[in-house]
Amino acid sequence: MARGRLTPERESELYNAVLDLLREVGYDALTMDAIATRTRSSKATLYRQWGSKPELVASAMRCTKPHDIGQVNTGSLRGDFLALAGMAEEHKMAEDAALMRGLFHAVHTNPDLLQALREVLIEPEVASFHDMVQRAVDRGEIAADNPAVKYLIHMLVGAFVTRQIIEGTPPDPAFLQSYLDSVVFPALGV
Repeated sequence: MARGRLTPERESELYNAVLDLLREVGYDALTMDAIATRTRSSKATLYRQWGSKPELVASAMRCTKPHDIGQVNTGSLRGDFLALAGMAEEHKMAEDAALMRGLFHAVHTNPDLLQALREVLIEPEVASFHDMVQRAVDRGEIAADNPAVKYLIHMLVGAFVTRQIIEGTPPDPAFLQSYLDSVVFPALGV
């Protein structure tokens, strides 16, 4: 959907307000009225720009990500993964983990949210991730037929999501690096 009427600064302000509201009230209680009030926008503007609450939330998630994994290319899979782990900021990861857990819950009862998140956030991230892994295969770092390759993204998402649940603490760069060294790299033969 075209978003030509908003300046990048205004769009960023709006996205951050949407995520703040999500953290405060959760997806189900989030309303376009509340977003309009918080952002000093009209609901008509919000619907014209994004079409629906799920599309606005998915766009906010995508556009406020601090890093683009598609831009990470250190020349080795190990370097790429360690760079991704190093990008994690402990405070931000705690906020993001709580937000993601709330959204994971919401997608079970909101198929439109799940579809919007898949189209706007998940599929582009997965494509960038697969490109990163394919570069490693092309360089000969991992075998294309390694059975762990098809579960790689599951392993990484699992580490991010489950640390808070199991240990009561958000994943941080040290945990992620240890997880990579202990689980992911051995599974890949790296």
